[in-house]
Amino acid sequence: MTNSSSGKRSAIRASAWQLVLALTLVTCVLVLSQVPIATWATTATVSLALGASALVLMGAAALLAARFPAVESLLGGLDRVYVAHKWLAVWALAFASFHLIFQAELREWPLASILSLPRPATRLVRQASFVALMLIVMLALNRKIPYHRWRLWHKLSGPLFLIVILHWLSIRSPIPLATPAGIWLALVAGLGVIGAAYKLLLYRFVSPHAEYRVVEVTPGAAGLHLKLEPVEHPIAFEPGQFGFLRMESEGLWEPHPFTIAAGGSPEQRVEFLIRDLGDYTHKLVRETTPGMYAEIYAPYGRFTRLPAAQREIWIAGGVGVSPFIAWLSDPTAECSERITFFYFFTPGRALPSPEVLGQLAHGKGVEYVPVAGGPSSEEFTARFKEIVARHGAGEVNISFCGPKGLLEHVRTLMRELRVPDSHLRYEYFEFR
Repeated sequence: MTNSSSGKRSAIRASAWQLVLALTLVTCVLVLSQVPIATWATTATVSLALGASALVLMGAAALLAARFPAVESLLGGLDRVYVAHKWLAVWALAFASFHLIFQAELREWPLASILSLPRPATRLVRQASFVALMLIVMLALNRKIPYHRWRLWHKLSGPLFLIVILHWLSIRSPIPLATPAGIWLALVAGLGVIGAAYKLLLYRFVSPHAEYRVVEVTPGAAGLHLKLEPVEHPIAFEPGQFGFLRMESEGLWEPHPFTIAAGGSPEQRVEFLIRDLGDYTHKLVRETTPGMYAEIYAPYGRFTRLPAAQREIWIAGGVGVSPFIAWLSDPTAECSERITFFYFFTPGRALPSPEVLGQLAHGKGVEYVPVAGGPSSEEFTARFKEIVARHGAGEVNISFCGPKGLLEHVRTLMRELRVPDSHLRYEYFEFR
């Protein structure tokens, strides 16, 4: 599956590490302002600051999971949102682990709880909050859990977050609610609850979506090519964006992200290329038939075509070819010989076939280079170097969608040829 992206030379976007660092720094500064300077170097102060930071990171993660458009714009695409969401949870668990080991309490501090609970209940909530956070992170990162079960369990993140908030409210601490630190914690926790409630209870009803009917299913060795037409009102999207496909069939109810490979036909159809990669897609490939109905939640993503540059290089790996097919299929987009399109594929597993993709590219006047030998193959490296040498490292713009290993190879080659990093735009290849 593919996701969204950030554009080259676009407005500054917050990366995952910048978001984690900024939220942690703000929280720690506000917490330090609440305790005497003489106690700053103690493990108790560090535990207090990291415990508060864990709460803030969890609240931010819950807010990001709601898929609000403003949040997607801030981070430069929903793929960046999901990467940030993952790392917020990971660092929250790391901070909470330190907080659990070291007591966040000193006799020099004026201690009081915001919400009074019996002492045994307070201790139980403290332990339960750490277990809740650990479960959230473990369930989110475990790729071996079947998709439908993973989705079901991950929905518990919101209710489990409430346990963490209860721990904050009931524990004795030197941070009253009516202080900058207390207001900050309440604000982020409140936004997290709003995001979790929206995603769990309202998203399906109020987010942009439309009903479609499957009209054509073309199976292949690696998956299927799916065409759908709108039942009533179609969704509006730009080539390169993606949607969450939810089939109205037993076992396929959970929405799954796929790049919209083509659209804008007179019948207002949309198309998906779905590779058989996991339990959900295996079931989808095996059971989808014409006449079935589906809902598409869209549009998401920022991997849309930039204005035509002096020299463009498109690089697709595997199912990452979908946004480029959408660009080639767009009747309003200008394509020319200034574009070189590298398609990395595994023989016998290509979807679509290299020949079909070549016909589409040549029909648009795009130079097409199929690559079956991997990123070190001569047909890729030699042609890439030739383009850069002819046009100059500062005049080549690269759009990429594919596996991380291929992305790192492309970056290495760019550094070797002194192509600026800012001339590479890409989208993260996976959500989970």
